[in-house]
Amino acid sequence: MVEIQGYIERITYNSEETGFTVFKVKAQGQSDLVSVVGTMISPMPGEVIHMKGEWIRHPKYGEQFKILQYKTLIPATVNGIRKYLGSGLIKGIGPVMASRIVDIFGEKTLDVIENETGKLSLVEGIGEKRIEMIRAAWEEQKEIREVMIFLQAHGVSSTYATKIFKHYGDNSISVVKENPYRLASDIMGIGFITADKIAQKLGFEKNTSFRVEAGILYVLNKIAEDGHVYYPYEKLIDETIEMLEVEKELVINAITVAYSERKIIIERISKEEGEDKAVYLTQFHVCELGISNKLKILRDVSSHIPKVNSNEAIEFVQKTINIALAKKQIEAIKSILEKRTPHIITGGPGVGKTTIINVLIKIFLRYELNILLAAPTGRAAKRMNETSGHTAKTIHRLLEYSMQSGGFSKNDKSPLNCDVLIIDESSMIDTVLMYHLLKAVLPGTILILVGDMDQLPSVGSGNVLKDIINSKVFPVIELNEIFRQAKESRIIVASHQIRRGFIPKFEADVPKNDLFFIEKEDPEQVLKIIIELVKERIPKKFGFDSVSDIQVLTPMNKGTVGAINLNMSLQENLNPNEVGITRGARNFRINDKVMQIKNNYDKEVFNGDIGKIIWINSEDQKVFISFDERQVIYDYSDLDEVVLAYAVSVHKSQGSEYPAIVIPILTQHYMLLQRNLIYTAITRGKKLVVIVGTKKALAIAIKNDKVDKRYTYLKERLLN
Repeated sequence: MVEIQGYIERITYNSEETGFTVFKVKAQGQSDLVSVVGTMISPMPGEVIHMKGEWIRHPKYGEQFKILQYKTLIPATVNGIRKYLGSGLIKGIGPVMASRIVDIFGEKTLDVIENETGKLSLVEGIGEKRIEMIRAAWEEQKEIREVMIFLQAHGVSSTYATKIFKHYGDNSISVVKENPYRLASDIMGIGFITADKIAQKLGFEKNTSFRVEAGILYVLNKIAEDGHVYYPYEKLIDETIEMLEVEKELVINAITVAYSERKIIIERISKEEGEDKAVYLTQFHVCELGISNKLKILRDVSSHIPKVNSNEAIEFVQKTINIALAKKQIEAIKSILEKRTPHIITGGPGVGKTTIINVLIKIFLRYELNILLAAPTGRAAKRMNETSGHTAKTIHRLLEYSMQSGGFSKNDKSPLNCDVLIIDESSMIDTVLMYHLLKAVLPGTILILVGDMDQLPSVGSGNVLKDIINSKVFPVIELNEIFRQAKESRIIVASHQIRRGFIPKFEADVPKNDLFFIEKEDPEQVLKIIIELVKERIPKKFGFDSVSDIQVLTPMNKGTVGAINLNMSLQENLNPNEVGITRGARNFRINDKVMQIKNNYDKEVFNGDIGKIIWINSEDQKVFISFDERQVIYDYSDLDEVVLAYAVSVHKSQGSEYPAIVIPILTQHYMLLQRNLIYTAITRGKKLVVIVGTKKALAIAIKNDKVDKRYTYLKERLLN
């Protein structure tokens, strides 16, 4: 076994999940930098490392030293200390400040920070406030390093180790030793699988009761992520047994315990396919039952709004805005004005849903009624605002999330003040959000849900809009006539053909063409063409900006043309900015296009919001991201909530429109190729859609009209 000692010059790659690291070391007795590979715990540039291992030869990267054992040492040289401090180890010290400190204290720098922090006031730019920040950060990194060493030895990444330390503090190690399954419920991002691996390394038995209970909750949470609101009792038992490899009796006992503790609800339900016992996470049962009850109240309670002469109102609005409404549009408006109960307006693009919203606003304002408009996403709300000229908010902002109470301020005790509530893009609303929305709607309010039921269902659990439509307990107006102006768009015509199961024609020489297909089968070629399209061809021909106007939408996350690889490739080509931060395998740079992937009520940023990194402060370890001109500050440890967004999954694009979109469609995406996915993707493009891939893959998708079944019981509740 060979031994080498030196300091880390730079880190090329570090996986937060596995700890696998590639880095360069300035080693004693070596003139050139040594390329080192192996598993490391939170490596830092400037850190001195004593390694035992062997020399290997990589076919692409040449000679490398592979670590088998190592220990870290505090850097002793001035240059090593400068790198160590400037690496982002301590909040309050970036590369510039590190150099200033080392220039004054030299080899005694770390001793000064450890024992005589007050002396740092001798450094330009360091006052009492920053000294306190540095002192606290130094102590925290010492404590957190001890926790990290323990946790990473048991399979926890450095990012999650930081979150665990923030949550449990000095008790982190004792909590994990006592019951590692707590991590799955307490720490966002840590699932049962990770907690189970830690437990096994700590010597916990497979049939431990809290392992089985945690496993049941994990299965229910996992199926919720797949869109289900409940799971059949027997399926839950079978899946838990298969995953945990334990006896059936243990699973049944654990379900009984979880039910007695109200963590789950078990209900006997009756569906078309027969009777079954449904198992809900308590939150989803409360929400589904609540939606049903609230909708029935809205249906049954007479509106306080006076009845108006619908013919006179329609005549007035047609003259006022100089428009001739279609038969179906008149039918929808009359029904809403006369019945004054919840209504659903559905249909594809270009059929006049927006026109109906605008006409209703004009009529309701004439009668001095209070109208509120909302949509599930920021982009959808902004579009609603622009097309109607009336203020529209996201549902989250409409309900006014309160950090103090940890919930929405608008609810059944403090309802929304409106006579009419119009919600656009309603197909995106999941079970939990719909429940909170309806809680805040007073009986007698006219509720109008507008959406396209043929799009992908909500990312969250449930299939709310479709369930309400299929229950047939509320008036549903389905618009299907494409208006003359919309017919000029090949995008809209093609989307309706896809909706009906027909493969659209792609004619490149059509005047004012906005829909193109580039035939390529090899994924590497598809990737190359997408980069060319986004970087050069589309901006040059159509004048769209590569970052703000063009969005790549992909059916999947992994693979050559999956979102992860596309983002890395597009980032290199569109934003080769050297100023950035590396978090494991991810690299964020100033001017990067990014997306929030979790609801963060404290920051008021929600799943699917797209922003731009405008500044990275390495000293304070903060990243500043602009979302619709609103600046939001992230600590480095919060960056697992953000991903690059040059390319996003089709699911994440719901509720958004983009001037131009590029979509890869290949047979490798076979498992995900469904009609509603392609339909949703194409309808995101306002002015230009370019598909790159094979006609065979497109045909597979359009012919596949089997929508993944979601376990929901809302339709049946509404009918009872």
